[in-house]
Amino acid sequence: MSSAKAAARAESGVLYLVSTPIGNLGDMSHRAVEVLSSAALVIAEDTRHSRRLLDHYRIETPLSSYHEHNEAKETPRLVARLQRGDSIALISDAGTPLISDPGSRLVDAAVAAHLPVVPIPGPSAVMAALVGSGMSLDRFTFFGFLPRKGKERSETIADIVASRVTSVLFESPNRVGATLDALVEAGAGERAAVVARELTKQFEEFRRGSVAELSSVYREVDPKGEVVLVIAGAEKRVVTEDELGDAASELRAAGKAPRDVMDHLISALGAPRNVAYRIAHQGES
Repeated sequence: MSSAKAAARAESGVLYLVSTPIGNLGDMSHRAVEVLSSAALVIAEDTRHSRRLLDHYRIETPLSSYHEHNEAKETPRLVARLQRGDSIALISDAGTPLISDPGSRLVDAAVAAHLPVVPIPGPSAVMAALVGSGMSLDRFTFFGFLPRKGKERSETIADIVASRVTSVLFESPNRVGATLDALVEAGAGERAAVVARELTKQFEEFRRGSVAELSSVYREVDPKGEVVLVIAGAEKRVVTEDELGDAASELRAAGKAPRDVMDHLISALGAPRNVAYRIAHQGES
């Protein structure tokens, strides 16, 4: 970093990304309270909701709205305040900021202006659902809220069904049944799944079963409260050489070169490279 940039950073304010409770107010950290109390401004998507949180902790910092409808206009103004030395705290309605919530535009602008961005870690519905699910957490993919309809929705569901790692997603209570039905139709009916709702609250629940079993539960009755779905990854399937040969024949009939056939057998079907090479080149003179 140049000396000019270092000087600008030293004189500027800090953009804090402060995690807040996802339900139980006792999950608010001391550091989060200190940062929110000392900042020049707190920005939030829903100021009415966030005002109740600040009042609970007797935080008197001014509060301003920042959401998808005003972020383009507000971002330059907020960056200017940071450059003048004011520290600003961004909070989510619940949990960790930026995760399926506004804020990325402001963080990008602050980083581009060489301003310090400091996360204040804390509650996260994603992590709470995952660690309580009993699923494998070696690797996982977060899908946020699924698209409601169209090609993008069907493609995302296909990605979840094809994934070999645990998938976690947010869903509105009135669409949980439809999403589980769509997963069943796409071939994930036997996959283990968890519907986690009302996390950290009085009626917290982890309902476990197969995707098909949970689909039958929520097809007629919507769960109450905020919902996180956790879906187990697909088990690695052992493909026989006969199946690999059939797939190679179809690809050759479609005009694919041996190299393309080999790549498909390896990447899509998990064939060992030497086996894929041999099958891809069968019949060559």
